[in-house]
Order: sequence, then C-alpha cells, then structure tokens
Amino acid sequence: MSIFHRILANSLVASVVNTFVWFAVTFWVYLETRSVIATSVMAGIYAVTVALSGFALGTIVDRYPKKAAMLASSLASLGLYAVAAGVYAGHPPSAFRSAANWPLWAFVLCTLIGAIAGNLRGITLSTLVTTLVPADMRDRANGLVGTANGVAFLAASIFSGLAIGYLGVTWMLVLATGLTALVVVDLVRLTIPDAPAADEAAGDVVPPAIHPSVIHAAVEVVPEVPGRPGIDLRGTIAAVRAVPGLFGLIFFQTFNNFLGGVFMALMDAYGLLLVSVQVWGALWGALSLAFIVGGLAVARFGLGARPLRALFAANIAMWAACIAFPLRASIVLLTAGMFVWLSLAPVAEAAEQTILQKVVSPERQGRVFGFAQSVEQAATPITAFLIGPIAEFVFIPYMTTGAGVAQLGPWFGTGPDRGLGLLFVVVGCLGLAVTVGAMRTRAYRALSAYDTAGAAGNSTPAEAAA
Repeated sequence: MSIFHRILANSLVASVVNTFVWFAVTFWVYLETRSVIATSVMAGIYAVTVALSGFALGTIVDRYPKKAAMLASSLASLGLYAVAAGVYAGHPPSAFRSAANWPLWAFVLCTLIGAIAGNLRGITLSTLVTTLVPADMRDRANGLVGTANGVAFLAASIFSGLAIGYLGVTWMLVLATGLTALVVVDLVRLTIPDAPAADEAAGDVVPPAIHPSVIHAAVEVVPEVPGRPGIDLRGTIAAVRAVPGLFGLIFFQTFNNFLGGVFMALMDAYGLLLVSVQVWGALWGALSLAFIVGGLAVARFGLGARPLRALFAANIAMWAACIAFPLRASIVLLTAGMFVWLSLAPVAEAAEQTILQKVVSPERQGRVFGFAQSVEQAATPITAFLIGPIAEFVFIPYMTTGAGVAQLGPWFGTGPDRGLGLLFVVVGCLGLAVTVGAMRTRAYRALSAYDTAGAAGNSTPAEAAA
C-alpha cells in the first residue's frame, strides 16, 4: 500500500468519527428540544467556525510539517470530545432539553469544534495529493478522496442514527474518543513527506494558458519569509488573482454555499418529519453510497480535459434535483433527489480541487485551499441563522394555517413538511438560475479559456476564447 493510501485510510477513520459526532449531536439536539431554530443555529455556528478557521488552518498546513498538522487536528478533536463528555456528565438530563439552557450549547460547541478540527486534515490531504500523486493522476486521486468522504458519510449516517436511537449520547462520546485515540496512535507511526520528489516537482508544469512567470510574479508581491507568524492573506490573494477567473470560481461556490445553507439547516428537520430517527439515520447511510459512486466514477474516468465544464454541468443537475424532490411529501422522492445531489457533489469538489492543484504552487496550496474554504463558507452562516426563523415563522405557517393552504395545498399538500418543501423548491430555482447566469460571465469565459488552452497544450487564453 502506498503512503498516500495509508494516509487516506487514516484520514477516512478520522472523518468517520468527526462526521458521526456532528450528525449524532444534531439528531439528538432536535429530538431533545424539538426546535428547528436550535438546529439552524447549530448549522450557523458550524458554518461560521469553518469560515473563520480556513485562513488560519491553511497557514498552518503551509508553515508546519504535514504530519504535525494532522496530529494537531486529531489531538484537538480528542481533547474537545473529552471535555464534551465532562459537560454532559456534570449536568442532569433536563439541562439539555431546552434551547435556552447554557449546558446544551456548551456541549454543542465542544463537539462542534472537535469535529471542525478535522478540517485541518482535509486541507492537508488536498496538498498531499500534489506532493504524492503525479499531475496526470490527481483528478483520479481527488476522486478517491471523494470516495473516502462518501464512505465516511455512509458509516457516520448509519451509526449516528442508531447510536442516538438505541445507545444514547454517552456511548456516542465513548466511541468517538476511543476511535480518535486509535487514529492518533496509527498516525504517529506514519512517515509523511512535506515536498514532492524532485522528478515529480519537475513534471509539475502549469499549462501554457497561464505561464508560470505570471503566477510567480504575482506571488512575489508578498515574499515568503520562513517562519513568519500570522496569516499570509496578502500573498494568498495575490496567488489567486494571478489566475484569470479563479476569484469568480470561488465566489460562485460561495453563492452555492449560501443557498446550500438552507439544506444544511433544515434537511434533518424535514427528514425527521417524514420518518423516525432510526430510519432517517439508516437512509442517510444508504444515500451516502451516492458519494461513493460519484467519487469512484471520478477516480475511474477522471474529469476530462475541462474540469470547469464538469463542475457547472454537475451544478445544473444538482439544482434541478433540488427543485424536483420537494414537490411531494415523499420519502422516495427525497431519497432519489438527494442521491442525485450527493453523487454529483464529489464531481464538483474534485473539479475545483483539480483546478487549484494545477495553477497554485505547492508551497502556497494550503493557504489557497484554506482561503477558498473560508470565503466559500462565509455565506452559509448567514443563511443558516436566518433560515430557521424564516422557515418556522413564514413558510411553515403559510402551508399550515395561512394562505398557502388554499393557494397551493390542493396540489402541493399542507403541513410543516410542506412549508419546508416549498422553501427547498424556491432555493433550487434560485440555484439553477444563478448557475446558468454564471456561465455567461467574464470570469467563466476567462477560466474556461484556461481550460481550453490547457487541453490544447499550445494556445493562449485569448486564442482559446476566440
């Protein structure tokens, strides 16, 4: 087994644990409080923390050995899960049954930040694809990463619902701390290189659409100072600006996350209105097979010569599915729609990662990946914090006791689940419109010209655009 596959396997177990914890806590909080606002606030806190941490985590990945960064990630998760267990053990069960009680939010924050500490691993793994995998195989390696994420989602979905339904939150914490400790022990034994081999580095050539001198000149605006503390934001922005259309791609993904925050905040509430927590957890486990299917497809076939086109095609299909599945209060439709969405998510993610790995120098990839993560996640908290009250005080009443009962009820249905379903349809229509519109922008044409020039191997962006 290659060192990349060993690292991927270790990261897979860590990802299973962190996803398991967050899913289980979300299920548990909703079942304890029955509050849509509580779950949307949790989603908002999660997104805020991810957005704010990306810059710092990316800098850590670039400035410290990759193995040290991954160890720091797992040790932080281990410590925070232990603190969460102490908070839960130190208060009576009644302290966790109201969203107004501080012990509940202390518990949520500890488990949340423990899960988010795993993002440091994710950024590190993206840079290790560049370090350990030849350039012409990176899209497939990114597909394997997507497959691993799907396996983690599968396992976490199944076991989180079963753990909360049958064992309770105490045993969930016991499993999380025990498995994280095993991840740390295994990681200590691995040898992880911090730079590509000389022959691999020599073969890492930026396609002629963007000559290396352009990127190097932009990066030199803020010179690299070994050991300099702090977040190298100026240098990171210079590296991103050097690639025509790359900022546009990041902002497009940001808007997608703005809309995706609706599903992040409300999907569990919607599903739990249709089925029990045990069925919902098992269903997410089955749906997670879609992640695996999508990731394996990329690993087997790659993304073709133009990953940008693959990214936008995937987004069009994903938003179309989001319009279709809420049209009826059907767990079958929900399952089919989410399977389409989840099977295409690894394609979109692998496409973005492949583009970044092509055009950003290895010594700055951690910061650029962290920058992209922070910017792309920045809009999600706004949606997550706002959408809970909007759903609970506008859409649910509209389809339960309001005018929507007469206007839409005869064909759309009525009740709380139909209020959430209507909100999902509106969001899907917005996402589809924005995706189609983005394909007509200058940023899309500039990055598409890069794709075309890279595929042709002998043309400039202007020539490709023509």
